[in-house]
Amino acid sequence: MDNDCNQSDTFFDSVHFSQLLAMLDILPGTLFWVKNAKGEIVHGNEAFLAHIGVSSLHRILGQTDLAFAPAHLAHQYMVDDEKVMAGQLVTERLEVNQPEGSDDLAWYVTSKRPLYSSQGEIVGTYGMSKKLHAHSCTQPGMSALKTPVEYIRANFAQPLKLTEIAEASHLSVSALERRFKKHLNITPKQFLTQVRLEQARKLLIETNDSISEIAFSVGFTDHSYFSRQFQLYFSEQPREVKKHYHR
Repeated sequence: MDNDCNQSDTFFDSVHFSQLLAMLDILPGTLFWVKNAKGEIVHGNEAFLAHIGVSSLHRILGQTDLAFAPAHLAHQYMVDDEKVMAGQLVTERLEVNQPEGSDDLAWYVTSKRPLYSSQGEIVGTYGMSKKLHAHSCTQPGMSALKTPVEYIRANFAQPLKLTEIAEASHLSVSALERRFKKHLNITPKQFLTQVRLEQARKLLIETNDSISEIAFSVGFTDHSYFSRQFQLYFSEQPREVKKHYHR
């Protein structure tokens, strides 16, 4: 076994690193990127470049997520990177994205890992994100989630009840909950809370509204509950986000 490992190490030592990175260009529908300790892009595969709308890696080398992602999303990516730099892992997190002004839903599974030097020090991060529409979203269960997800995203600021969401989706409450648990591993109520929190983070960054005004505008009636949920979901307080972007 040790001899086999030595042969493997010797083989990969003889392969130029750029060739290993080039292999990632042939992964279908998979975004791959590498960042240094400052969160700056040092590599992205062809799928990643196409996703952010650039034709050449040189156009984004040394840039952070703020250069090509909306501020509220870039902020979350940077928070994730800080956690990974501290040794934490992000493993197959299912994310639902819906571009503003679009009726199309995009489903991604994202994983991130720390990048170690030969001395064992964390010197950066790398990650992969795969769009699921090519396979999973064509399945009946995922297609059935499209209606309730769209309804929640369109009406999250209202005092929604599960019965209302189920009725709009032509499902029973129990069927609605089963499908969310099966395909998103969360309940409809948890998804609603996440949508509200994501919108709140966006408003914290892009507007000068007070925290209480923002909490109310996205559907929270209790300021303290909003702050606790925000802390649980984003690992920081709303006031910290506001202070960072408005100082």
